[in-house]
Amino acid sequence: MDSKAYLDMSLLRFTTAGSVDDGKSTLIGRLLYDSKSIFEDQLSAITETSKRKGQVEVDLALLTDGLRAEREQGITIDVAYRYFATPKRKFIIADTPGHIQYTRNMVTGASTANLAIILVDARHGVLEQTLRHTYIAHLLNIPHVVFCINKMDLINYGQETYDEIKKELERLSQKLKLRDAHYIPISAKYGDNVVDESENMNWYQGTTLLHLLETIEINEDRNMNDGRFPVQYVIRPQQKDFIDYRGYAGRVASGIFRPGDKVKVYPSGLSTTIKAIDFYNEEIDEALPQQSVTIRLSDEIDISRGGMIVHEGNEPNLSTSFDADICWFNERPLDASKKYILRHTTNELKCMIKGVNFRTNINTYEKDFEDVTIRMNEIANITLTTAKPMYFDSYRKSRITGSIILIDEGTNETVAAGMIN
Repeated sequence: MDSKAYLDMSLLRFTTAGSVDDGKSTLIGRLLYDSKSIFEDQLSAITETSKRKGQVEVDLALLTDGLRAEREQGITIDVAYRYFATPKRKFIIADTPGHIQYTRNMVTGASTANLAIILVDARHGVLEQTLRHTYIAHLLNIPHVVFCINKMDLINYGQETYDEIKKELERLSQKLKLRDAHYIPISAKYGDNVVDESENMNWYQGTTLLHLLETIEINEDRNMNDGRFPVQYVIRPQQKDFIDYRGYAGRVASGIFRPGDKVKVYPSGLSTTIKAIDFYNEEIDEALPQQSVTIRLSDEIDISRGGMIVHEGNEPNLSTSFDADICWFNERPLDASKKYILRHTTNELKCMIKGVNFRTNINTYEKDFEDVTIRMNEIANITLTTAKPMYFDSYRKSRITGSIILIDEGTNETVAAGMIN
């Protein structure tokens, strides 16, 4: 494959989740192994490690469980990222933990994913962890969810058990109104329906996991309508050839920007038009979501890092108060009397937590309005007030301009990640 073809391939980010010992790391190892995406020295290393542990077969989970504590306990603690490519698509995998005390790690790993793979042990069916991980996928608005019913080899590849689990998962998907859900019976250990079709489950007429990952449509996942361009840096070369050059560099969060578009600039609220869009050393006709470009405007307007360029007539919300669902990261419980720094796109503001509206039990989906003490890894809905007006969208509308993080002003620790309602 030539380098240009590789660069032009689409990129799919996906995350894996499931209960402890459901086989997440083994599944990723199987994907890498069967798609010929690991090096010989990696295979030799995990083969040798497997032998030292007294295992007859190669433990493919070792490809992703990188921390020593993970290898010793046989569990995933941190988020492990892996990269691989097939002739059809590039992939970034986030292998996230299954334990409830690592919920914050899953939120972090899944925040940018196009797709979530949720594993279910065919012997145990839908567990509390399944409910929790599906709820987080719903909360993070992940466009595609694939339920892999794993360890089918341990139930003799029985169709009846798979059908029962699938029906329960379908009810769960409908309850949470998942946008796009898929169900695949697999054996990660032996590779059934992972990369190759299973000879042991001829009754299954669907696609393999890799084929689904290679072909699932992700272009429509991007918001192409609501033009949002957070400004990261103002470029003023002050060189002879660019004496009057003033450009605003950043990454397109959503929408399409073209020269001649009428835009509004925040925080001033002034209107102007796009004069040109630069990409490296050339002017381009349009800038698409996730593309890093420099925008030049027809008028000289005071803009700095943290500002935002938006399409006129399609402006974001502008307010000093809003509600957000948050996952609390810090070991100390949420303290509404403290002052926090709120980071939103490239903007940074001081804020306070006006109140906790409710805490969500992510195992039952029930809302608790009484006990609103928010501890580490818990999900809550809060009301925030900012020191100055903030321009934002709801998270359902835009995962970039609708997301925030909170930083403790005193310790500089990141204490929460949030999704604006």
